[in-house]
Amino acid sequence: MSSAVENPATENPSPEIPLNGPAADGPAAGGPVSPGAIGPEATEADARAITEAARETSWDRPSFAKGLYLGSFDLSLIHPWPEAPADDVERGESFMARLTAYCRTMSGRTIERHALIPDEYLRGLAELGVFGMKIPRDYGGLGLSLVYYGRALALLGSVHPSLGALLSAHQSIGVPEPVKVFGTPDQKQEYLPRCAAGAITAFLLTEPDVGSDPARMGSTAVPSDDGESYVLDGVKLWTTNGVIAELVVVMALVPARTDADGTVHKGGISAFVVEMDSPGITVENRNAFMGLRGIENGVTRFHQVRVPAANRLGQEGQGLKIALTTLNTGRLALPALCVASGRWSLKIAREWSNARTQWGRPVGKHEAVGKKIAFIAASAFALDAVFELTAELADAGQKDVRIEAALAKLWSTEISCRIADELVQIRGGRGFETADSLEARGERAVPAEQQLRDLRINRIFEGSSEIMKLLIAREAVDAHLAAAGDLASEDASLSDKAKAAVGASGFYAKWLPKLVAGAGMDPRSYRDFGRLGKQLRFVERSSRRLARQTFYGMGRWQAKLEHKQAFLGRIVDIGAELFAMAACCSRAEMLLRTAPERGASAFELAEAYCEQARVRVDEYFDQLWRNTDDGDHVLSRRVLDGDYVWLETGVLDQSEGTGPWISDASPRASVKENLHRKYR
Repeated sequence: MSSAVENPATENPSPEIPLNGPAADGPAAGGPVSPGAIGPEATEADARAITEAARETSWDRPSFAKGLYLGSFDLSLIHPWPEAPADDVERGESFMARLTAYCRTMSGRTIERHALIPDEYLRGLAELGVFGMKIPRDYGGLGLSLVYYGRALALLGSVHPSLGALLSAHQSIGVPEPVKVFGTPDQKQEYLPRCAAGAITAFLLTEPDVGSDPARMGSTAVPSDDGESYVLDGVKLWTTNGVIAELVVVMALVPARTDADGTVHKGGISAFVVEMDSPGITVENRNAFMGLRGIENGVTRFHQVRVPAANRLGQEGQGLKIALTTLNTGRLALPALCVASGRWSLKIAREWSNARTQWGRPVGKHEAVGKKIAFIAASAFALDAVFELTAELADAGQKDVRIEAALAKLWSTEISCRIADELVQIRGGRGFETADSLEARGERAVPAEQQLRDLRINRIFEGSSEIMKLLIAREAVDAHLAAAGDLASEDASLSDKAKAAVGASGFYAKWLPKLVAGAGMDPRSYRDFGRLGKQLRFVERSSRRLARQTFYGMGRWQAKLEHKQAFLGRIVDIGAELFAMAACCSRAEMLLRTAPERGASAFELAEAYCEQARVRVDEYFDQLWRNTDDGDHVLSRRVLDGDYVWLETGVLDQSEGTGPWISDASPRASVKENLHRKYR
């Protein structure tokens, strides 16, 4: 939905993560992805091969988070805190001042009531240059850093989250980013100035039967005989911004073919920039959701739409690589929006808990509520630290942040939903009441219930939490897979596995001894961090422990490890908490140096978060081997087999008969009214 639902990893996970699929060159190599068998008849093997081939496999720059999973805690990769160029800061602060002034003129309540962002708001944002925040100044954009782009999203999201969704869908994965990274000089000159001036864009991948599994893609782009254009057919679902977009990036399958001169074209999933006023495009529905009520999200049908060949981004078959590469830093939009929710929740929790009295004391002074306030405060600081650190690293460009960005998205969206839920609980009945109702009876219009509704989608946007864990796990165990070779392949013969075992033993003979001891065992380590040093020592020890546990899992299950998604998910969760702890410590130390008036309180917040996180980390470690995974697996299969249908009796399912589980997306001309509209 936001920057968001249109990507290869949005729905629930496929049965297994392709841990042992074939390797491929990364996007930098420019090679297209082999199409394999794509469409409704695609097999599990086809899906695995396509997903694996779209991965970026090269690691040309160091990654702090990757090291965490391998037992290598290299604090120098994130500390001292990255320092932004003075010019970026000056321009960013100047823009934030102008944006803050304009945001004060907008009403989130108006957007919520009418489920629509007023056109005058959009025009005002365009005049400020908001639609070109990340676009280079050479093309009419503001050229802001990711840090200030994220801060702007947080500010806009605090007015109404639909504004954040609009801008992140447009700039994080809409036309500007893939054109900036993969476009030709002519494409950049053609589209980037338009986008910067206010041409709203969207990214269209998801279909009614295509979410996390692009191998089932049904949309096609058939080349014309003269090679000058493609004819696009298909239906795209959850097209955020698609209702009002001027330009969209569409993913479609180009068929394999052979020219008259014998030239073979492999085709494959490809990306195209499409003008939304092209004949044959119909926005058939404007979708409505439990939250984000101002989002312009629709169903878009393409019927015999002619797209110039010059509008193709990259090579044929490179579409998924373009999508995944764009998301590497595009995912930072959601952590930025989560920062806003953490800050606002802390403000409301503090003010309300001082104002409401129960049993002769402010409710915040009762331990049951105080624990919730402490969780919100510590987590709000951690949300800020994780986003700012990851964005600063991405801006600096010296580190590979694909795992950091994925962890930031996964962890931030999960923790912010917990914060929102705790805020509703602190507010009690008022937390469940709408802002309009509160105001109507004379009380402060606090939209706590709206925040809970709005945030819930973030755990699905840009890759559901389940999918994100599998994607991160794939990278976390990559070194083990490389060392294990055929040991990690279910299809390998016994002789091949025996040979692989010999090679793996050499790797582990050198690697495992490094996990026995480290700086985390020396009480003098990280003394520069004062009392936070013990937290970093815990992170270092836990990193080595995490690597050992991953090795044990690899040894126990080998090729079957890919089926142990719950185990892999806990591995990822541990790494996410360790990353957040390290970010908190680094940020607190930085604030002590640069803003001494905040230093003491920053240390308190960082220490509080680390202490809370340590409890969770210990629980995750315990659950790696003490859990109900096997029993739950059997139980879920029996549920799917219908063994417990008797338990479903005694209720009425009023959704029955209202339509199929998945709508028909077969190619045809639209019979519905075109709901596409323009704001300018």
